[in-house]
Amino acid sequence: MAAMPNSHDSHDVHDVYDVQGSHGSRGFETLDLSTVWLRAFLEVARQGSFTGAARSLGWTQSAVSRQISSLETALGGAPLFDRLPRGVRLTEAGRVLVPYAETVVEALRGAGRELTALRELAGGRLRFGAFATADAALVPQALAAFRARHPKVRVTREEGLTPRLLDRLTAGHLDLAVVSTTGRPPLEAYDLHHLLDESLYVAVPAGHQLAGGGPVRLGRFADADWISGSARPEGTLLDAALREGFRPRVAHVVAEWTAKQGYVAAGLGVTLIPALAAASVRPDVALVPVRDEGAPARAVYAATVRGRVETPVVEAFVGALREAAGTLRS
Repeated sequence: MAAMPNSHDSHDVHDVYDVQGSHGSRGFETLDLSTVWLRAFLEVARQGSFTGAARSLGWTQSAVSRQISSLETALGGAPLFDRLPRGVRLTEAGRVLVPYAETVVEALRGAGRELTALRELAGGRLRFGAFATADAALVPQALAAFRARHPKVRVTREEGLTPRLLDRLTAGHLDLAVVSTTGRPPLEAYDLHHLLDESLYVAVPAGHQLAGGGPVRLGRFADADWISGSARPEGTLLDAALREGFRPRVAHVVAEWTAKQGYVAAGLGVTLIPALAAASVRPDVALVPVRDEGAPARAVYAATVRGRVETPVVEAFVGALREAAGTLRS
Protein backbone atom coordinates (compact mmCIF):
# COMPACT_ATOMS: atom_id res chain seq x y z
CA MET A 1 0.00 0.00 0.00
CA ALA A 2 1.31 3.45 -0.88
CA ALA A 3 2.21 5.77 1.97
CA MET A 4 -0.59 8.07 3.03
CA PRO A 5 0.25 11.69 2.10
CA ASN A 6 0.58 14.27 4.84
CA SER A 7 -1.78 17.17 4.45
CA HIS A 8 0.82 19.49 6.02
CA ASP A 9 3.59 18.93 3.48
CA SER A 10 2.24 21.19 0.75
CA HIS A 11 5.42 23.27 0.85
CA ASP A 12 7.83 20.35 0.45
CA VAL A 13 10.05 21.19 -2.53
CA HIS A 14 9.44 17.72 -4.00
CA ASP A 15 5.68 18.13 -4.00
CA VAL A 16 5.12 21.74 -5.02
CA TYR A 17 4.51 22.91 -8.56
CA ASP A 18 4.43 26.66 -9.24
CA VAL A 19 1.78 27.74 -11.70
CA GLN A 20 1.84 31.29 -13.07
CA GLY A 21 -1.52 32.91 -13.33
CA SER A 22 -4.14 35.21 -11.78
CA HIS A 23 -7.39 34.71 -9.90
CA GLY A 24 -10.21 37.18 -10.08
CA SER A 25 -9.83 40.83 -9.14
CA ARG A 26 -7.55 40.05 -6.19
CA GLY A 27 -5.19 38.03 -8.46
CA PHE A 28 -2.02 36.28 -7.40
CA GLU A 29 1.11 35.68 -9.43
CA THR A 30 1.95 32.14 -8.31
CA LEU A 31 0.01 29.11 -7.14
CA ASP A 32 1.93 26.76 -4.87
CA LEU A 33 0.21 23.47 -5.61
CA SER A 34 1.33 20.11 -4.27
CA THR A 35 1.51 17.41 -6.91
CA VAL A 36 -0.02 15.07 -4.31
CA TRP A 37 -3.14 17.26 -4.32
CA LEU A 38 -3.27 17.16 -8.12
CA ARG A 39 -2.88 13.38 -8.24
CA ALA A 40 -5.70 12.98 -5.73
CA PHE A 41 -7.88 15.44 -7.64
CA LEU A 42 -7.42 13.66 -10.97
CA GLU A 43 -8.08 10.26 -9.46
CA VAL A 44 -11.30 11.44 -7.79
CA ALA A 45 -12.36 12.94 -11.13
CA ARG A 46 -11.64 9.63 -12.91
CA GLN A 47 -13.30 7.40 -10.33
CA GLY A 48 -16.27 9.68 -9.59
CA SER A 49 -15.91 9.06 -5.87
CA PHE A 50 -13.54 9.57 -2.94
CA THR A 51 -13.86 5.90 -2.02
CA GLY A 52 -12.82 4.71 -5.50
CA ALA A 53 -9.92 7.17 -5.61
CA ALA A 54 -8.70 6.04 -2.19
CA ARG A 55 -8.81 2.41 -3.27
CA SER A 56 -6.92 3.16 -6.50
CA LEU A 57 -4.24 5.24 -4.77
CA GLY A 58 -3.87 2.93 -1.80
CA TRP A 59 -4.75 5.70 0.65
CA THR A 60 -7.52 6.14 3.18
CA GLN A 61 -10.65 8.02 2.16
CA SER A 62 -9.93 10.71 4.78
CA ALA A 63 -6.46 11.25 3.27
CA VAL A 64 -7.99 11.81 -0.16
CA SER A 65 -10.51 14.23 1.34
CA ARG A 66 -7.71 16.22 3.01
CA GLN A 67 -5.80 16.57 -0.26
CA ILE A 68 -8.88 17.85 -2.10
CA SER A 69 -9.69 20.26 0.73
CA SER A 70 -6.13 21.62 0.69
CA LEU A 71 -6.25 22.05 -3.09
CA GLU A 72 -9.57 23.90 -2.93
CA THR A 73 -8.19 26.22 -0.24
CA ALA A 74 -5.07 26.98 -2.30
CA LEU A 75 -7.25 27.81 -5.32
CA GLY A 76 -9.33 30.36 -3.43
CA GLY A 77 -11.92 28.16 -1.75
CA ALA A 78 -14.17 27.32 -4.70
CA PRO A 79 -15.41 23.69 -4.51
CA LEU A 80 -13.97 21.38 -7.16
CA PHE A 81 -16.61 18.67 -6.71
CA ASP A 82 -20.31 18.57 -6.00
CA ARG A 83 -20.82 16.03 -3.21
CA LEU A 84 -23.78 13.92 -4.34
CA PRO A 85 -25.63 11.09 -2.58
CA ARG A 86 -23.87 8.62 -4.85
CA GLY A 87 -20.33 9.83 -5.54
CA VAL A 88 -19.10 13.23 -6.70
CA ARG A 89 -19.23 15.32 -9.86
CA LEU A 90 -16.86 18.02 -11.10
CA THR A 91 -17.98 21.60 -10.61
CA GLU A 92 -17.25 24.20 -13.26
CA ALA A 93 -14.06 25.09 -11.38
CA GLY A 94 -13.11 21.42 -11.36
CA ARG A 95 -13.68 21.08 -15.10
CA VAL A 96 -11.43 24.10 -15.72
CA LEU A 97 -8.67 22.61 -13.56
CA VAL A 98 -8.62 19.10 -15.09
CA PRO A 99 -6.54 19.81 -18.26
CA TYR A 100 -4.04 21.91 -16.32
CA ALA A 101 -3.64 19.27 -13.63
CA GLU A 102 -3.16 16.60 -16.32
CA THR A 103 -0.47 18.72 -18.00
CA VAL A 104 1.43 19.24 -14.75
CA VAL A 105 1.31 15.61 -13.67
CA GLU A 106 2.24 14.29 -17.12
CA ALA A 107 5.09 16.80 -17.42
CA LEU A 108 6.55 15.60 -14.13
CA ARG A 109 6.13 11.97 -15.18
CA GLY A 110 7.91 12.76 -18.42
CA ALA A 111 10.74 14.44 -16.54
CA GLY A 112 11.01 11.40 -14.31
CA ARG A 113 11.19 9.07 -17.30
CA GLU A 114 13.91 11.11 -18.99
CA LEU A 115 15.96 11.44 -15.81
CA THR A 116 15.71 7.69 -15.27
CA ALA A 117 16.81 7.10 -18.87
CA LEU A 118 19.85 9.32 -18.31
CA ARG A 119 20.73 7.53 -15.10
CA GLU A 120 20.34 4.09 -16.67
CA LEU A 121 21.92 5.10 -20.03
CA ALA A 122 18.69 4.26 -21.84
CA GLY A 123 18.61 7.69 -23.49
CA GLY A 124 20.35 11.04 -23.55
CA ARG A 125 23.23 12.16 -25.75
CA LEU A 126 27.00 12.05 -26.02
CA ARG A 127 28.91 14.74 -27.91
CA PHE A 128 32.60 14.06 -28.23
CA GLY A 129 35.58 14.98 -30.36
CA ALA A 130 38.89 13.29 -31.14
CA PHE A 131 42.14 14.08 -32.93
CA ALA A 132 42.69 12.34 -36.26
CA THR A 133 44.94 9.42 -35.31
CA ALA A 134 42.72 8.51 -32.36
CA ASP A 135 40.07 7.85 -35.01
CA ALA A 136 42.24 5.18 -36.61
CA ALA A 137 41.65 2.52 -33.95
CA LEU A 138 41.07 3.83 -30.41
CA VAL A 139 37.83 5.71 -30.99
CA PRO A 140 36.18 3.17 -33.36
CA GLN A 141 36.78 0.32 -30.92
CA ALA A 142 35.47 2.32 -27.98
CA LEU A 143 32.47 3.62 -29.91
CA ALA A 144 31.50 0.15 -31.15
CA ALA A 145 31.57 -1.22 -27.59
CA PHE A 146 29.65 1.78 -26.23
CA ARG A 147 26.91 1.54 -28.86
CA ALA A 148 26.52 -2.19 -28.32
CA ARG A 149 25.88 -1.56 -24.61
CA HIS A 150 23.88 1.66 -24.88
CA PRO A 151 22.14 1.74 -28.28
CA LYS A 152 19.59 4.40 -27.29
CA VAL A 153 22.16 7.10 -26.49
CA ARG A 154 22.44 9.65 -29.34
CA VAL A 155 26.11 10.06 -30.29
CA THR A 156 27.69 12.87 -32.31
CA ARG A 157 31.40 13.06 -33.09
CA GLU A 158 33.79 15.76 -34.28
CA GLU A 159 37.36 15.52 -35.53
CA GLY A 160 39.96 18.20 -34.99
CA LEU A 161 43.29 19.18 -33.54
CA THR A 162 43.61 19.16 -29.77
CA PRO A 163 43.52 22.99 -29.26
CA ARG A 164 40.28 23.30 -31.25
CA LEU A 165 38.71 20.36 -29.43
CA LEU A 166 39.57 21.94 -26.08
CA ASP A 167 37.96 25.22 -27.19
CA ARG A 168 34.81 23.35 -28.19
CA LEU A 169 34.83 21.50 -24.87
CA THR A 170 35.19 24.72 -22.86
CA ALA A 171 32.37 26.39 -24.82
CA GLY A 172 30.00 23.54 -23.95
CA HIS A 173 29.70 22.15 -27.49
CA LEU A 174 31.35 18.86 -26.48
CA ASP A 175 30.93 16.65 -23.43
CA LEU A 176 34.32 15.00 -23.83
CA ALA A 177 37.38 15.29 -26.05
CA VAL A 178 40.08 12.73 -26.84
CA VAL A 179 43.26 14.83 -26.90
CA SER A 180 47.02 14.44 -26.93
CA THR A 181 49.97 16.34 -25.53
CA THR A 182 51.32 17.10 -29.03
CA GLY A 183 52.24 20.78 -29.10
CA ARG A 184 51.97 21.00 -25.31
CA PRO A 185 48.39 22.35 -25.19
CA PRO A 186 47.23 23.97 -21.93
CA LEU A 187 45.51 21.15 -20.06
CA GLU A 188 45.41 22.61 -16.56
CA ALA A 189 41.72 23.59 -16.76
CA TYR A 190 40.56 20.05 -17.54
CA ASP A 191 40.04 16.75 -15.79
CA LEU A 192 42.25 14.29 -17.66
CA HIS A 193 41.48 10.59 -17.84
CA HIS A 194 44.71 8.94 -18.95
CA LEU A 195 44.22 6.45 -21.77
CA LEU A 196 47.71 5.56 -22.99
CA ASP A 197 51.27 6.74 -23.58
CA GLU A 198 52.09 6.68 -27.26
CA SER A 199 55.42 5.95 -28.93
CA LEU A 200 56.45 7.11 -32.39
CA TYR A 201 57.64 5.44 -35.57
CA VAL A 202 59.52 6.86 -38.53
CA ALA A 203 57.79 5.82 -41.73
CA VAL A 204 60.33 4.95 -44.46
CA PRO A 205 60.09 3.25 -47.88
CA ALA A 206 59.84 -0.52 -47.56
CA GLY A 207 63.41 -1.03 -48.90
CA HIS A 208 65.05 1.47 -46.54
CA GLN A 209 68.26 0.29 -44.86
CA LEU A 210 66.75 0.72 -41.37
CA ALA A 211 63.52 -1.12 -42.21
CA GLY A 212 63.04 -4.24 -40.11
CA GLY A 213 65.60 -3.25 -37.51
CA GLY A 214 65.21 -2.30 -33.87
CA PRO A 215 64.51 1.07 -32.27
CA VAL A 216 66.74 3.97 -33.31
CA ARG A 217 67.34 7.46 -32.04
CA LEU A 218 65.49 10.09 -34.04
CA GLY A 219 68.82 11.80 -34.71
CA ARG A 220 69.60 9.07 -37.26
CA PHE A 221 67.19 10.94 -39.55
CA ALA A 222 68.60 14.42 -38.93
CA ASP A 223 69.69 14.76 -42.58
CA ALA A 224 66.50 13.33 -44.09
CA ASP A 225 63.79 15.19 -45.97
CA TRP A 226 60.67 15.24 -43.83
CA ILE A 227 57.00 15.17 -44.72
CA SER A 228 54.86 17.01 -42.17
CA GLY A 229 51.50 18.65 -41.78
CA SER A 230 53.19 21.98 -41.07
CA ALA A 231 56.23 23.80 -42.40
CA ARG A 232 57.32 24.41 -38.81
CA PRO A 233 57.99 21.54 -36.41
CA GLU A 234 56.83 23.46 -33.34
CA GLY A 235 53.48 22.22 -32.07
CA THR A 236 53.60 19.02 -34.15
CA LEU A 237 54.98 15.53 -33.67
CA LEU A 238 58.30 16.87 -34.96
CA ASP A 239 58.74 18.59 -31.61
CA ALA A 240 60.45 15.29 -30.79
CA ALA A 241 63.21 16.19 -33.28
CA LEU A 242 63.77 19.54 -31.60
CA ARG A 243 64.16 17.74 -28.29
CA GLU A 244 66.75 15.50 -29.97
CA GLY A 245 68.75 18.60 -30.86
CA PHE A 246 68.11 19.01 -34.59
CA ARG A 247 65.68 21.00 -36.69
CA PRO A 248 64.13 18.74 -39.33
CA ARG A 249 64.10 19.87 -42.94
CA VAL A 250 60.43 19.84 -44.01
CA ALA A 251 60.49 19.17 -47.75
CA HIS A 252 56.75 18.60 -48.24
CA VAL A 253 53.78 19.90 -46.27
CA VAL A 254 51.04 17.25 -46.45
CA ALA A 255 48.07 17.16 -44.09
CA GLU A 256 46.49 13.72 -44.56
CA TRP A 257 48.04 10.54 -43.15
CA THR A 258 47.28 8.50 -46.27
CA ALA A 259 48.86 11.16 -48.49
CA LYS A 260 51.98 11.30 -46.29
CA GLN A 261 52.40 7.56 -46.74
CA GLY A 262 52.17 8.00 -50.51
CA TYR A 263 55.02 10.51 -50.43
CA VAL A 264 57.07 8.16 -48.23
CA ALA A 265 56.46 5.17 -50.51
CA ALA A 266 57.61 7.26 -53.50
CA GLY A 267 60.91 7.99 -51.74
CA LEU A 268 60.24 11.70 -51.27
CA GLY A 269 61.02 11.74 -47.56
CA VAL A 270 60.17 10.25 -44.19
CA THR A 271 57.44 11.09 -41.70
CA LEU A 272 56.52 10.40 -38.11
CA ILE A 273 53.66 7.99 -37.45
CA PRO A 274 52.15 7.74 -33.95
CA ALA A 275 51.46 4.30 -32.56
CA LEU A 276 47.68 4.77 -32.83
CA ALA A 277 48.00 4.99 -36.63
CA ALA A 278 50.58 2.21 -37.02
CA ALA A 279 48.05 -0.50 -37.88
CA SER A 280 46.80 1.44 -40.91
CA VAL A 281 50.18 1.81 -42.65
CA ARG A 282 50.28 0.63 -46.27
CA PRO A 283 52.42 -2.40 -47.20
CA ASP A 284 55.01 -0.45 -49.23
CA VAL A 285 55.91 1.62 -46.14
CA ALA A 286 57.99 0.32 -43.24
CA LEU A 287 57.96 1.59 -39.66
CA VAL A 288 61.13 2.16 -37.70
CA PRO A 289 60.44 2.47 -33.95
CA VAL A 290 61.85 5.56 -32.27
CA ARG A 291 63.76 4.85 -29.09
CA ASP A 292 62.06 6.57 -26.16
CA GLU A 293 64.53 8.58 -24.13
CA GLY A 294 62.79 9.07 -20.80
CA ALA A 295 59.14 10.05 -21.23
CA PRO A 296 57.04 8.70 -24.13
CA ALA A 297 56.57 10.94 -27.14
CA ARG A 298 53.05 11.90 -26.12
CA ALA A 299 50.20 10.98 -23.83
CA VAL A 300 46.56 10.54 -24.84
CA TYR A 301 43.71 11.58 -22.56
CA ALA A 302 39.94 11.81 -22.45
CA ALA A 303 39.41 15.39 -21.30
CA THR A 304 36.39 16.90 -19.55
CA VAL A 305 35.93 20.38 -18.13
CA ARG A 306 37.02 20.59 -14.50
CA GLY A 307 34.09 21.34 -12.21
CA ARG A 308 31.46 20.24 -14.73
CA VAL A 309 29.36 17.30 -13.53
CA GLU A 310 30.15 14.18 -15.54
CA THR A 311 27.01 12.40 -16.67
CA PRO A 312 26.67 8.60 -16.57
CA VAL A 313 26.95 8.67 -20.38
CA VAL A 314 30.35 10.39 -20.24
CA GLU A 315 31.57 8.06 -17.50
CA ALA A 316 30.52 5.04 -19.55
CA PHE A 317 32.29 6.30 -22.67
CA VAL A 318 35.49 7.00 -20.72
CA GLY A 319 35.28 3.40 -19.55
CA ALA A 320 34.92 2.19 -23.14
CA LEU A 321 37.92 4.30 -24.20
CA ARG A 322 40.03 2.82 -21.40
CA GLU A 323 39.06 -0.70 -22.44
CA ALA A 324 39.98 0.03 -26.06
CA ALA A 325 43.27 1.61 -24.99
CA GLY A 326 44.07 -1.49 -22.94
CA THR A 327 43.44 -3.68 -25.99
CA LEU A 328 45.71 -1.53 -28.14
CA ARG A 329 48.49 -1.55 -25.55
CA SER A 330 48.42 -5.34 -25.35
